Amino acid sequence: MNGARHARAVALMVVVTLLWSSAGVVSRHLQAAEGFEVTFWRSAFNALALVGALGVMRGRALWQGLSSAPPVLWISGLCWAVMFTAFMLALTLTSVANVLVTMSIGPLLTALLARMVLHHRLPLRTWCAIAVAGVGIAWMFGREVQAANARSLLGMLVALAVPLAAAINFTVMQHTLHGQGDPDESLGGGMGGETPATLDMLPAVLIGALLSSVVMLPLAWPLQASGHDLLLLAGLGVFQLAVPCLLVVGLTRVLPAPEISLLGLLEVIFGVLWAWLGAGEAPAASALTGGLLVLGALVGNELIALRQRAGSASG
Repeated sequence: MNGARHARAVALMVVVTLLWSSAGVVSRHLQAAEGFEVTFWRSAFNALALVGALGVMRGRALWQGLSSAPPVLWISGLCWAVMFTAFMLALTLTSVANVLVTMSIGPLLTALLARMVLHHRLPLRTWCAIAVAGVGIAWMFGREVQAANARSLLGMLVALAVPLAAAINFTVMQHTLHGQGDPDESLGGGMGGETPATLDMLPAVLIGALLSSVVMLPLAWPLQASGHDLLLLAGLGVFQLAVPCLLVVGLTRVLPAPEISLLGLLEVIFGVLWAWLGAGEAPAASALTGGLLVLGALVGNELIALRQRAGSASG
């Protein structure tokens, strides 16, 4: 791989994680919008941005493709809708740190589900990473139970729907591809890395945004967002979702999936940091402990994978 091209791709992936990580701190500065309405507006603005961008990129072919899309595209769109919806609802119920750490187990859940459903072999390092990350998440949930913080515990359970939906999304698409590809190679992080490169994911993202906004609208009614809130939520829909989704699909053609997964973990660090500095939301000790276990497991797993592949390539 060309060194300069790789460096540009890495820098762009860091920008993607910065954009992803902005949701928590921005949501803490909303004035009137709450719960379902926050989710509705973000998904609606995301859908509008994707319609505009994909319309320019593909023209009529976009809508013609959706009208004749295979079932896997609609299943994937439903998974994206769950991810979009659960993420913002979770942020209204618990801390940014709790949400992001819970979501960060997505790559490991994907590996586990691929093993259970598709019978893919997992290396020992991934089994170890799953075990360590499981301890970290269990620690976080256990501390919330001990503290009798029902609202925060509910938020973490809602956040858990995000990596579960991402894992199902990947597994369904892998099954459609007749089990092609190494699942351990495909454990990309964040919004785009879990997608096999041979599938056109962008229309599914649009479907997810449309479904999320349509389902949330009656629950959010009557709408109460101020002009200030709408400006912030429009920024989230466009720059925290639509733009990174478009960028990361292109990056999957340049960066290997384990590297995307490793860089994607920066979202957790950035997101917690922005919420701390920009909204005064210091992470709890349980989130820090659980987060260190989860992130340590993920980083260790991906670093070993990168080293093994580098060794194989040089050999």
